Amino acid sequence: MEIRQLQSLIKLIDCNFSVSKTADEMFVVQSAVSQHLKKLEDELEADLFVRKGKRLIGLTEIGEHVANHARVTLGSISSIHAIGKDYNNQNEGILRIGSTHTQARYVLPPVIKAFNLAYPRVEVQIHQGTPKQLVQWAVNDDLDFSICTEALAESSQLTNIPCYKWNRSLITLADHPLQRLDHLTLEDLCQYPLITYVHGFTGRGRFSETFADAGLEPHVVLSAADADIIRTYVLEEMGIGIIASMALDEVDSGVTSSRDISHLFPWEITRIAYINDKYLRHYEQKFIDLFLDYVATSDEGKVHRL
Repeated sequence: MEIRQLQSLIKLIDCNFSVSKTADEMFVVQSAVSQHLKKLEDELEADLFVRKGKRLIGLTEIGEHVANHARVTLGSISSIHAIGKDYNNQNEGILRIGSTHTQARYVLPPVIKAFNLAYPRVEVQIHQGTPKQLVQWAVNDDLDFSICTEALAESSQLTNIPCYKWNRSLITLADHPLQRLDHLTLEDLCQYPLITYVHGFTGRGRFSETFADAGLEPHVVLSAADADIIRTYVLEEMGIGIIASMALDEVDSGVTSSRDISHLFPWEITRIAYINDKYLRHYEQKFIDLFLDYVATSDEGKVHRL
C-alpha cells in the first residue's frame, strides 16, 4: 500500500467523488487517480466505493472505515514531516489560520502582530470561511488552526481549546428610544426591526434560541456575516443592530449609539482547534500561547477570559 493511494482516496472524498477534480487538485492525470484507487481496492480485496455505472458516488461501509484510518495515517505522516522541519529550522514556515470575519477583523490583529515580531520569517495565511468550512478544513488538515465560536466543539476529530467568552451589544441611531430605557428587555427589542448575524455565524444560533425560549419571535429584517454591514443598514434606518461587543470599534459615536445587552443573552465561547494528534511546530504552539496571553491581558473590553 502506498501513501499516494491513500492521498487519492481522501482527496476524492473531499472533491465529492469527482475524479477529474481530484486529478486537478493533485496535479496528476485522471488515469493516475483511477489507478491508485483500483490498486487500493485490489490490495484490500474489497469494494470501497458505491458506483452508479462508471461513476463513483459514495463509500461502502468498509470504505468508510478505510477512509477514517487513511485520514489518521496521513495526519501522522504530516506530523512526521513537521517534526523534521522543526528540527532543522524552528523559525521558518507557513502558519495557516482559518477564522470567520469577526475573529480576523476584531481579535486576531494584535495577536498576529506579536507573532510576526517573534517569527518574522513565518508567513501567516488567514483563510476566512463559515464555521462549517472551518471545521472541515481543520479535519482535513488543510489548516493548522481554526478559530471560531460555532461548531468546533462538536467535532470529535478536533482538539479544541476554549479561549475566551464574549457577548452582544445593541447599536442604534444616536437618538433611538431604546437608548433611553433604564432596563432593556427582550420584549423591548422585539418592538423594532432587527439586523444581526446570518445563521451559522457569530452566535446567531444561541441568539435565536434565547428569543424562542422566551416565547418571542423577533422581526429580523436583514442578516449578514460582518458587523460593519450590520452597522451600514442601521445607518440606513432599516432597524436596530445586534452585534458582537468585540466589534464595537466600528461604531461612530457621533451617529450611532451602543449599549451592552449581555444580561439578555448567554455568553458565547470562542475556541481554537486543530486535528487530533497533530504535532505542533514550535511557532504553532507559540501562536496559541500568544492568543491565550492576549485574552488574559486584554483591557479593551472586547473579550473576557473564561
